[in-house]
Amino acid sequence: MTQRRSFARRESRELGPKWLRSTVFPLFLLCVCPPFVFLLWFAHVQLDGSMLKLSRVLWNEGLVHTLSMIWLPRIVGSVIAWKILGVYVSVELLLLRFLPGKLVLGPCTAQGHTPKYVDNGVASFAITIGLYLTCSYVLHWFPASILYDQLGDLLGALNLSALLLCVLLYVKGRYAPSTPDHGLSGNPIFDYYWGTELYPSILGWDVKRMTNCRIAMMGWPLLLLSFAAKQQALYGLSDSMICAVGLQLLYVAKFFHWETGYLRSLDMMHDRAGFYLCWGCLVWLPCVYTSPTLYLVNHPITLGAPLSVAICLLGALSIAVNYLADVQRQRVRATQGKTRVWGKPPKLIVGHYTTEQGERKESLLLASGYWGLARHFHYLPELTAAFFWTVPALFDSAVPYFYVVFLAILLIERSFRDDARCAKKYGSDWDAYRKLVPSRIIPGIF
Repeated sequence: MTQRRSFARRESRELGPKWLRSTVFPLFLLCVCPPFVFLLWFAHVQLDGSMLKLSRVLWNEGLVHTLSMIWLPRIVGSVIAWKILGVYVSVELLLLRFLPGKLVLGPCTAQGHTPKYVDNGVASFAITIGLYLTCSYVLHWFPASILYDQLGDLLGALNLSALLLCVLLYVKGRYAPSTPDHGLSGNPIFDYYWGTELYPSILGWDVKRMTNCRIAMMGWPLLLLSFAAKQQALYGLSDSMICAVGLQLLYVAKFFHWETGYLRSLDMMHDRAGFYLCWGCLVWLPCVYTSPTLYLVNHPITLGAPLSVAICLLGALSIAVNYLADVQRQRVRATQGKTRVWGKPPKLIVGHYTTEQGERKESLLLASGYWGLARHFHYLPELTAAFFWTVPALFDSAVPYFYVVFLAILLIERSFRDDARCAKKYGSDWDAYRKLVPSRIIPGIF
């Protein structure tokens, strides 16, 4: 037990300052985030996407009464919502388990665990989209707008199931962990918020991959298609909706093409399975990440061909650069630097570190190409891509841009957290790397 607690405390110290690791901040998010999701949904579907109208409702009715009107009728979802969720999750579980693919190894953890994955993301993505469109438009089992029509109840079902899942993961990590990478901090609220296991599995399914990739990210394009179908039924399909949905479908397709790279990202390597990650993916992502397109459902804005083409080209370029930056770093590490970056041999810093078992190891830090521009350059095209699939909403309302602002805060905070982790891991080698690459995200500016 002492070893487990020391491991958890060491991991929690990497999160940042004490206010983030305390009871107050996690408790604040636990209390604020779920009701905010329902207020955001209500503002979009009932109040014309206007925060001014929402503020008037809150002022006149009060927060508690407003939430009781919005949330309480949907707090446990609905029969239809649970059927949708049950079928969807069952399909994704089956695809993840039985679709063939190349075996891929994740990074070895500090405790010596090496996760194993089957690379079948692209096939799962294609089958999921195909099934949804076929069942709706060919078999006519349900209208394509069903996810929009049931979104409030779906958020209720997702919220309840995510909160209960986090309880299960807390208890499981305490009494029946899946790998040695687990532990308790001594603060139950923080442990519920941050999680107790790094790589939990239930009945052989990897929990983080299931929640992050196969429920959240796979559900994102289905919601987009449903939003577009609703606008088509109400007003006809606008070019702004086509731009927004098209760019996001391209982004999600890129994600599943690169899924094995994501499995080596900060989310998977360092963030444990708790409220922060699992609830965030299961509830926050479906509501907040899709909110710019949700706004467009009842705002069929006409952009015109020149502006539409410009937005789509710039958005696609952002997605392409984001992908190429990630692939560039992966290729350099996979070839041990025996490759070329932008036509030249890569500029490298060898980062030395010591594992928990006392082994001396090294990792290549790329300081040229995209990674010579900024230490976290890939966050910049991530942000511009989000902006370009949001800007079709134009600027009559600030509400659609909440997601872009949230994403900017998230990625900036993550860049500081990742820098702190690398500084601790690599020591003077990281100092040398920072001298070669002084910019954090925006070359020459930040």
